Amino acid sequence: MKKPLSKFQMTSIVLLWALICFIIFTQAERIDGMTITSLFIGTALVFIPVFKSLKK
Repeated sequence: MKKPLSKFQMTSIVLLWALICFIIFTQAERIDGMTITSLFIGTALVFIPVFKSLKK
C-alpha cells in the first residue's frame, strides 16, 4: 500500500495545477471543446489521488 500524500505535497500539486490552468486560460488563442475536455480529464487525474489521501 502506498503512503498517503503529505499536506505539503497535496498543496503543491493543487497550486501547480491551478497555475497550469491559469496559464492555459490566459495564453490560449481560443478555448474549444478539446481544451475543456483535456482540462477536465487532467483535473480528475490530479484530484482523485489528493482526495484519496485526504480520506486516509
